[in-house]
Amino acid sequence: MKRDIYPPLESEGARKLSNIQREILKIKKEREAVILAHNYVCREIQEVADFTGDSLGLSREAKKTGAKVIAFAGVDFMAETAKILNPEKIVVIPDSNAGCSLEELCEASKLASLKAEHPDALVISYINCGAKVKVLSDIICTSGNALDIVSQISPDREIIFCPDRNLGSWIEEKLNRKMILWNGYCKAHVKYSPNDILELKKEFPNAPAIAHPECPKEVRDVCDCVCSTEKMISFCKTNPSDTFLIATISEMVHRLRKEVPDKTFVSVPSGNQPSQRCDHMLLNTPEKLLECLKNLSPRIELDASTIEAARAPIERMLTMSK
Repeated sequence: MKRDIYPPLESEGARKLSNIQREILKIKKEREAVILAHNYVCREIQEVADFTGDSLGLSREAKKTGAKVIAFAGVDFMAETAKILNPEKIVVIPDSNAGCSLEELCEASKLASLKAEHPDALVISYINCGAKVKVLSDIICTSGNALDIVSQISPDREIIFCPDRNLGSWIEEKLNRKMILWNGYCKAHVKYSPNDILELKKEFPNAPAIAHPECPKEVRDVCDCVCSTEKMISFCKTNPSDTFLIATISEMVHRLRKEVPDKTFVSVPSGNQPSQRCDHMLLNTPEKLLECLKNLSPRIELDASTIEAARAPIERMLTMSK
């Protein structure tokens, strides 16, 4: 079985910044910018980012930053969230084509029709959605706070949960409540197979398997821990095992190795690939990050009414999150 194994980071020695990384840091200072990077972007960008994290952490950082420019290394809905929380700031993204399959599978017009069929339902939307879907939502959530958010809603209240059916079904299982689930999914995470994880467990019998809740139920059921990328870090820090099987986008391992440098991580393979990648996240390169800082383009532009309407459910999320 092909699989990528990442030994303890301490054994690699210190890495020097490349010329382009140093140039990024220089222009960032000149622009009075902050670089926010998602856990799924490449290691070279993570190394120069001011903050690397999951969607919840990035939302919090975007809200409190005092920088004039936000360079968001991630995908478009994340940069949109930063703009919604900072309408007066310039928000740029390395590649405007960096989208998300979950976002693509949830059209605002169709959500509006579903809302009309269930007028008393509360709409909770996973942050992996476009601004127009956020406008139609009552509360936004991330994989890191979804359980906490939904648990605060009365069991008698009907909930429409979109756009990720797998994250939604995981919430249903954990909280023992039914919701109306949108039929969306992450095209990367659904490629995992429970058989691949079980085969890896034979090779690494003492290694806990950790999956993101965007994975299908049959994959989650053979894993030892299902959680957001940020909670993967705390799990690996506190678990006594020295090796972990990671079922999420392989770039997350860069963050894990930085935070937990003395342990070994094995990326769960996907089909014939030794690890799973996100094509959209891979559009973020150091070269594009440098150019977007230099040119302040591509910019995220949203009209004032969309910003105002989409901000409310995001603010509710931040208020409700522990």
